[in-house]
Amino acid sequence: MNKITLTVALLLLTTGCTVVGPDYVKPVVDTPQRWRIQPEDAADIANTNWWKGFSDPVLNDLVRIALENNRDVRIAAARVAEFAARVDIARSGFYPQIGYDGSASRNQASRETFGGGSRVNNTFQAGLNVGWELDLWGKIQRAKEAAGADLLAAEEGRRTVILTLVSAVATSYVGLRSLDRQLEIAQATLQKRRGSLTLFEDQLEGGVVSELEVAQARSEYELAAVRVPAIERQIALLENSISVLLGRNPGSVQRGKGIDALILPPIPEGIPSEVLARRPDIRQAEQNLISANAAIGVARAAYFPNISLTGLFGFASPELSNLLSSSASVWSLGGSLLGPIFAGGGIDAQVRVSEAVQRQVLISYLQAVQTAFREVDDSLISTQKSRQELAAQTRQVDALQEYANLAYTRYNEGYVSYIEVLDAERRLFDTQLENTRKQRDLYVALIGVYKAMGGGWIEQAEATANRVDYPDRESDQEQPMINFPRATQPSGTATSK
Repeated sequence: MNKITLTVALLLLTTGCTVVGPDYVKPVVDTPQRWRIQPEDAADIANTNWWKGFSDPVLNDLVRIALENNRDVRIAAARVAEFAARVDIARSGFYPQIGYDGSASRNQASRETFGGGSRVNNTFQAGLNVGWELDLWGKIQRAKEAAGADLLAAEEGRRTVILTLVSAVATSYVGLRSLDRQLEIAQATLQKRRGSLTLFEDQLEGGVVSELEVAQARSEYELAAVRVPAIERQIALLENSISVLLGRNPGSVQRGKGIDALILPPIPEGIPSEVLARRPDIRQAEQNLISANAAIGVARAAYFPNISLTGLFGFASPELSNLLSSSASVWSLGGSLLGPIFAGGGIDAQVRVSEAVQRQVLISYLQAVQTAFREVDDSLISTQKSRQELAAQTRQVDALQEYANLAYTRYNEGYVSYIEVLDAERRLFDTQLENTRKQRDLYVALIGVYKAMGGGWIEQAEATANRVDYPDRESDQEQPMINFPRATQPSGTATSK
């Protein structure tokens, strides 16, 4: 027995530090030295809750509600819990597995085959058994390494969901306020053209204007009338989209400041190399690479034998009253070695599979890095150019407003026809709507900068999501019970909310 123990100890000392498979080495990334555009008003606010920079309490509240109630965030949190449990499963392989067993039986032997004595036998057994697989080749170590990387990847995946969610809520809210402003412009234009049409119809009865002029006024009125329900439809659809982001059934959304009153936050600072440390999707891709790298070691460990130690201690007796007596004790110690000799190339194939998967994940990681650089550069370019477009569009609105005023004055003085007035008003109306859309594009481009760069604000947003008390299993089973809203008739326009 001492010789067996000594042999196992020497084996552990000589081979216990062997870990098969490659150790992870961080890939070298070709990082650009600078962005194509260096904004002058950059500020180091990437680690703050940037959406609060819009100075709209309603937007702040919507983001908070979304972080607490969004279904995708809940799913991602449950996925993190799943992989945390998988780490514990992998870690359990380091420890001996201790179990127990007990049995009781009673049988009767054949009179023809049983020589004498009682034909009825009782057997009672109770014992503890121990099994321990020695991780001499690092198989369990690599499996634990892979599970730990999968857990970190799941956590980064949850942060990616949070990043996308906050950006989507802010983008949708800005779009909603832009549509609200477009609806106001369309309704004001419609009201103005209704007055002009009524005036022309009265003047037609008095013979002051012709039917052609009345038809022109009516066509412009109907043109504006078409725009109103089209914008109202877009508002309702966007409200439904925001409601789902908030974890609610489709419905109306509270409004705060108008789009003209929103404050434009500054652009966050960031150099290309910092993007790698900020973006959760890149960190998730790297953890996936670490996991795939560790899986190679798990596959290569199949070349080596599995060495296990086993033990048993218990009691066995034909009488229950004597089961725990010293004379009824039984024990055994042993070891086993199981290894491959010929597997038909299966182990080689599995190693090749793991290596091929690792190469795929490596390329995916490098692709994620390149995508991140492109998205940051795209968002910076979009922000700068959107700012320039909005400035030019605003000047165009001012010019067309002056043009419309002059055209109406010259029409009243009899110098131009009413067609000139209609043309000026039509161009002004279309440009006002487009100007509002340019405002939205600028805000959306800036939101894209924050989304592309990531930053410490994701951890702060995650803290808000972590404050939610998740339901227990019983209430989880009740979750599928959904209260479907009743169908209602539309009531009024979106601006009445």
